[in-house]
Amino acid sequence: APLMEDKPVVFPLPKMRDAMDASQAAGSVLSAVSDGTLTPIEGSRVMGLIDNYRRTLELTEIDSRLNALETSNE
Repeated sequence: APLMEDKPVVFPLPKMRDAMDASQAAGSVLSAVSDGTLTPIEGSRVMGLIDNYRRTLELTEIDSRLNALETSNE
């Protein structure tokens, strides 16, 4: 069977700087799926990217807070 070709997915997505922004981005994906701009499969893949990015943002924030605590206790 031939390999599945990937294609770019183009639709408006807000910038993500924190977990709340990621929540808004997820809402944009759901809207795009519901209005037919994205297929459910495309939406699912974009949601996976958003979730991974959200986790990265959260881990970065946790690391920053931990470093601040460690520095204040020295």
